[in-house]
Amino acid sequence: MRILHVGNFGSRAKGAFMHSVAPKLSRGLIRAGHQVIDLSDRDAARAGTPFGARKLGTAAANSTLAQLALDTRPDVLLLGHADTIRAGTIAGLRRALPALRVLQWNVDPLFEPDNVTRLRSKLDVVDATLVSTAGDALRIVARPGMALGFLPNPVDFSVESGHAHENPAPVFDLFYACGHPSRPLRHLFGRDWNLDHLLTEIKRALPDLRTCLPGLFGAPNLAGAPYQQALESCACGLNISRRNDQYLYSSDRLAHMIGNGQAVLIDRATGYDRLFTDKELIFFSTLDELTAQLRTLAADPGTRQAIAAAGRARYHALFNETRVAEYVLSVACGIHRAGDVPWPSLID
Repeated sequence: MRILHVGNFGSRAKGAFMHSVAPKLSRGLIRAGHQVIDLSDRDAARAGTPFGARKLGTAAANSTLAQLALDTRPDVLLLGHADTIRAGTIAGLRRALPALRVLQWNVDPLFEPDNVTRLRSKLDVVDATLVSTAGDALRIVARPGMALGFLPNPVDFSVESGHAHENPAPVFDLFYACGHPSRPLRHLFGRDWNLDHLLTEIKRALPDLRTCLPGLFGAPNLAGAPYQQALESCACGLNISRRNDQYLYSSDRLAHMIGNGQAVLIDRATGYDRLFTDKELIFFSTLDELTAQLRTLAADPGTRQAIAAAGRARYHALFNETRVAEYVLSVACGIHRAGDVPWPSLID
């Protein structure tokens, strides 16, 4: 099939978004044998104004998409956080290309009102919506006749190329990265945390723990190759998202950490214990349990390596870029059926 994929493929800042979901899905589709045309709507918007301002270039981005779609006549249009693209532009393309199927995907949380607003803005012009949250929480963006379901965060071993699980003595014991420790606060163990405070508690309980904490305690954030190097240098990864009680919702750092061979610690409240065993992920429900798990893993490299290797293999088998991309395409085309994948997919 010919697929036009609109998303953040830009080269500006954040290490060219080399770990992002959009390029992984495009590579997965290509590896499955499809032709994929990528369009960075944000770059098109910036290029459409002499000032390089994205907001001022919205009309240019929409015009670029419309012309590109008419020139290439795709079978499927995928929209990944394509916030500069207007619903009216999509409606016009559907009139010009009656066979066109359209799917929007999104990996931001549904407990953010602005994200829900962005998703709702295109519900009337898409055939399907996939979000990195599963279950009933999705109903906030439901629309009759539209397919709606869960999008796993894909892993791609051409990106997550590290093998920390093979290293008995990595440089660091624990990796955790966040944009800012307190904006927003993270909800964990039934309360809101400044992550500097949470990691202080962990380090107080485990003073010898060697940590790599980009974005915390004033350390700079990492992206691109420095971020990848940090991932490869750590034995364990702490998976804490903005909220940890939303079914299967997680930051895509979960894929980054587990794909690079870290043993990943994750809150049971996420529901990932329904897809993984405790020999593949390390689950916790309290701060005391988290610190106890870290203490055990730091003292027993063999156990840590075995869990990391099993988790990496299981995550790749479930959520590799080609399998996730083929799932996205099947949903877009209206041919996905319950049971086609081993994770919760579409809601009724």
